[in-house]
Amino acid sequence: MDFAFVVRQRLEELHLDQRDLASASQVTESYISQILRRKKLPPLPNRTDIYDKMSGLLGLPREELARLAAQQHRDEIDRAWRGAAMARFGPMRQLILGKCQRREKEIRAIFEKDPFGELERLITRTLIEVIRDEARAHARDETWLHSLASTAGQSYRKMRVQLIDLLDSDPSASIGDFTPFIEPLLRSWDFDLDGFVLVVRLTTGATRRFVFGEDARERTAPDQPGLRAFLRDSRLSAGATGEELAILRSLHVPGATPLFFYRTLQSLRDPLNFK
Repeated sequence: MDFAFVVRQRLEELHLDQRDLASASQVTESYISQILRRKKLPPLPNRTDIYDKMSGLLGLPREELARLAAQQHRDEIDRAWRGAAMARFGPMRQLILGKCQRREKEIRAIFEKDPFGELERLITRTLIEVIRDEARAHARDETWLHSLASTAGQSYRKMRVQLIDLLDSDPSASIGDFTPFIEPLLRSWDFDLDGFVLVVRLTTGATRRFVFGEDARERTAPDQPGLRAFLRDSRLSAGATGEELAILRSLHVPGATPLFFYRTLQSLRDPLNFK
């Protein structure tokens, strides 16, 4: 049984439809339809409150809905691991380049010469991570989300769906269109092509600085090739916090594969671990 099957079956038992579920979840009916038709994965449970709202209507434990959603994501990663698709070019290039404070022409030339090459992927993914962190900090603030919806000229429900997509996104697999969040939250960014330093400035006044280079910690653990491969593969390690990485580094499992560390990371995030 998967998430869509369980939810559909429960809706039938209660004589409800996806419109009722969308209303209870405060999202669009189209979003619920895509999930129930398996056109879209249900969001990861540690990034949204949608399962709290669904469980109230369906009379199912939030933990059960979250477990089914997390399992579906693990299955999808397994399929991606066996045959990862090429990252696709995202629609946000012009907006991102317009936010470049210096060297815009130089950066633009590199992007155009190598569409979604290493530099563009590095900058785009990092900017999305920064915007996601900012959005996560305000995810339960309805006033904040209403303000963004008004700025973007969209309905609150549609903006809420886009917020769920943003918090649930994996920039290492594909790049969605997050312009409704990048436009109002990102003030500017600079990238030092010589030192490989990215400086990101938010409209809140906060500044974040990223230095890309060799991680000496990897060199101190020659007995953990699986962990080193996991850290190098952004499809698996994207979004891992310092605390989570410390736990993974403390594990010493002979022959552990990168997929082992990914599954362990997901287990750490599983809400069943935090009853």
